[in-house]
Amino acid sequence: MTSLDLTSEEAGDELVDQTEAGSVTRSQWRLFLRRFLRHRLAVLGVLIFVALLVMSFGARWVAPFPKNAQNLTDLTIDGPGRDHLFGQDELGRDYFTEVLYAGQISLKIGIAVAVLSTALGVAMGAIAGYFGKLADGILMRVTDAFLLVPSIAILAVAFKKFGNSDIAVALVLTFTVWMTVARLVRGQVLTIRELEFIDAARIAGASSTRIIVRHLVPNMVGPIAVNATLAMVNAIVAESTLSFLGFGIQPPDTSWGNLLAQTRGYLGTSKAYLLYFPCLFIILAVLAISFIGDGLRDAFDPESKK
Repeated sequence: MTSLDLTSEEAGDELVDQTEAGSVTRSQWRLFLRRFLRHRLAVLGVLIFVALLVMSFGARWVAPFPKNAQNLTDLTIDGPGRDHLFGQDELGRDYFTEVLYAGQISLKIGIAVAVLSTALGVAMGAIAGYFGKLADGILMRVTDAFLLVPSIAILAVAFKKFGNSDIAVALVLTFTVWMTVARLVRGQVLTIRELEFIDAARIAGASSTRIIVRHLVPNMVGPIAVNATLAMVNAIVAESTLSFLGFGIQPPDTSWGNLLAQTRGYLGTSKAYLLYFPCLFIILAVLAISFIGDGLRDAFDPESKK
């Protein structure tokens, strides 16, 4: 057998191995998708969440009136009806329109915090767990320091310093929720880094960055995705709470929590519906994301029977 024949045979074997690896990957994703679609509440959560995204970020086309369109000639607050689905607020604005536009900031903050806190937590946890020793000690002590400081103190100081814009709120909330992801990832990395395929990657000459990005993180995608949904839920609830208390989003910007703050004086009156609709959207968003997180957890679980 010539060297050329041997090279061709080896190339063919490598192509077969790559094809088999690709087939295994596709099969795993098909299995994940099948498990996720069997989780009816998760599918319902996806539909609700997508509907909220479309309605909020497409409010320009979905809302029946322009944003902040006031009717100052008639300040009588009308309840829900055919012309105004959610009624009108104290300035004569269509409340359905205002709730949709408010959802842009609430959902934007939730998504931003989920992405940023997950990225920061994964980076910190992966570095600490993989390198260990000094890196682990320093990074975990930083994590502990953030856990020890009361979140309300961080939020109050940060908002005083950086203001109450949606970007500032998202960044501040990110620094109050990333620690959970970091600790989770560190624990996973400490286990996975001792497995044989990691040793094989080291022997093959793979750099530490490649091992972390290409081998460690993909094997933790399930827990990471689930914790990202939890971070999004926490961010939406935290933003709504802060805005309701007057520390979060400030007028003229509006969020669901901000709308609650503006209308809390109507609690117990015939105008209490102004409180109900922002609450309804917050509950729908939180439940939908929670259902998605449950579905992701079950779909990524190899021992799942359902």
